[in-house]
Amino acid sequence: MEYASYWHATAPTFEGDCPAPVQGHFDVAIIGAGFTGLSAALTLAKSGVSVAVLEADHVGAGGSGRNGGHLNNGIAHGYADAKATLGAERAKALYQAFDQSIETIKTIIAEEEIDCDFRHSGKLKLASKPSHIAGLKANYELVHQEVDPDTAWLEKSDLASEVLSPDFHGAALFKKSAMMHMGRYVVGLANAATRHGAQIWHQAPVTGRSKTTKGWALSTEKGTLTADRVIAATGAYSAQIKTAPLGYFRKRIIPVGSFIIATRPLSQDEVAASLPGNRTYVTSLNIGNYFRLSPDNRLIFGGRARFSATSDPQSDAKSGVILQKTLGKVFPQLAEVDIDYCWGGLVGMTGDRFPRAGIHNDMIYGMGYSGHGAQYSTLLGQQMALMALGKPVDCPVAELNWPAIPAHSGKPWFLPLVGMWFGLKDRIS
Repeated sequence: MEYASYWHATAPTFEGDCPAPVQGHFDVAIIGAGFTGLSAALTLAKSGVSVAVLEADHVGAGGSGRNGGHLNNGIAHGYADAKATLGAERAKALYQAFDQSIETIKTIIAEEEIDCDFRHSGKLKLASKPSHIAGLKANYELVHQEVDPDTAWLEKSDLASEVLSPDFHGAALFKKSAMMHMGRYVVGLANAATRHGAQIWHQAPVTGRSKTTKGWALSTEKGTLTADRVIAATGAYSAQIKTAPLGYFRKRIIPVGSFIIATRPLSQDEVAASLPGNRTYVTSLNIGNYFRLSPDNRLIFGGRARFSATSDPQSDAKSGVILQKTLGKVFPQLAEVDIDYCWGGLVGMTGDRFPRAGIHNDMIYGMGYSGHGAQYSTLLGQQMALMALGKPVDCPVAELNWPAIPAHSGKPWFLPLVGMWFGLKDRIS
């Protein structure tokens, strides 16, 4: 077993990083080379402005290369809850923004000729208990009626052609959802950005930001550059950057570990006996699981496993044991299948699980995807680029009120308590 992301291990290496030193003046500088930052960089470079990207590790090192590989449309929690919190108009706009982002990804892949196995697979939101059916079906009916007719309800008897497991009792099908190879996409996005003129520096964590007569200076261990505008696209990894300007985000983003395993490639018979529908799948438990097949027919199976804000080989290994046990329960026919990859990553959660975008202290930001970043970040990156260009932006989460989380400064000490609470809710639901 490799304690490495399957997406990283099976993607080409990005070869376009700039050599040291970090230097020069740019129209826009971007902190973070994940989907959000690279999408912004591509948009800006194609608009003819000079753009620099500063990445603390390597392209896609964070959540963009450490996720489950889903491009699921819809909102992170129930549409009815979104309406109650955001109002009907904004909730509908946010739902449709996820649809738009998936189509934006599809367009970029075609225009930039990125080979990343994109396809519209559809997503099944699976009822893990009979008691979950009513709530899941009510949310489906509201979505189907008000915002997304490309949905369907599947009874338990319908699941035989979709997912062969004793654990599920019905499902909502979201037909616009998709999947792709995340590693190939993020490298392809970086290649496209540099091909259009963006400059990307690896291993260049930002250590400071200061005001200049021309805008801002961003300091790194490899040198300093200046820029008229700065975009923060650091997401869950904001807490790892200790510069004062990111303190605002550290108090509002909760980094939560999400952990994933990938089996050896399954045979066609094993696929037919487990996931014949070949979609993306998400369960209805609070501490649930998500899974799909990879392009080479591995079962990629993930979930919270442990409520931890640490993702390293030791933490990932502990979570991998839990996930392998859960996989065997969900798919008894695959209980003895070898696991080839085990990895984790950090999800940037907001207190209400809605993303945020806007401008704080003259820094443009977009983050807080709360587990739906792979699908929304490309569109939000484009919208942040438009903000940097001073153009109007139709963004449903722009300038949405974003209060700090009480007693939180970047290290979520309360996660074990949250895990206990959600575990109790799952047991009694």
